[in-house]
Amino acid sequence: MTVHEWIDTYERAWREKDAQLAASLFASNGVYCSHLLQDPAIGPLGVAEYWRNVTATQSEINVRMGKPFIEGSRVAVEFWTRMKSSGADATVAGCMLLRFADDGKCEELREYWFFEMGDHAPPAIWGH
Repeated sequence: MTVHEWIDTYERAWREKDAQLAASLFASNGVYCSHLLQDPAIGPLGVAEYWRNVTATQSEINVRMGKPFIEGSRVAVEFWTRMKSSGADATVAGCMLLRFADDGKCEELREYWFFEMGDHAPPAIWGH
């Protein structure tokens, strides 16, 4: 799996709230750190559990991924997600730092993000 295929699959998994698809993107010992001050999800089972919980209140999910910066096995990519959170408009904007294994599975994901109530469009400089 290429980096671009991984990102497209991650976007689809979020949009469809598909915890199993998201989990399939991670190595058996992969680390998913959605917040640096919280314990990470470990391995596909941990990722699936995290995704089921975090997407439970999300609906009408519209995910956009920016152009990734790729340096060897490391990737940085922005995301901008407009959705309903518990029925109210919300926007999540952030960046993922990724490290990949040779087989294309993610070994480490760290997210940095902002959550704002309301439907906010990305600025012109976003995602390039």
